Amino acid sequence: MITEAVFAQLALSFPGTEQTPHFERVGFKVTGKRMFATYLAKDNTANIFLTPKEQAVFCQMEEEIYPVPNKWGEKGATTFELDTVPQHIILEALLSAYNEVMKPKDKRKIKK
Repeated sequence: MITEAVFAQLALSFPGTEQTPHFERVGFKVTGKRMFATYLAKDNTANIFLTPKEQAVFCQMEEEIYPVPNKWGEKGATTFELDTVPQHIILEALLSAYNEVMKPKDKRKIKK
């Protein structure tokens, strides 16, 4: 089981990251850039912002990994149940999300 403290430690282990309030959640973002993950204490889950392709891969790994059930989920926002998903998978997902935020804007795919 991954606790709130462990999740925060993992998310903040990347250079230039910070923790910030985000509605009823705790958000993790790259300073001066956008958020790459959030944590919700009441159900010990994290939403990690992947690309849709990455989301498809992670959702096949564990039953407790699934798209957020809204428009954000269609864009790659993915829920991870931290009571059961192994830490190495969480860390890999956080790294993927962090790397996507760190890409130069012109390298990201722009929807038309």
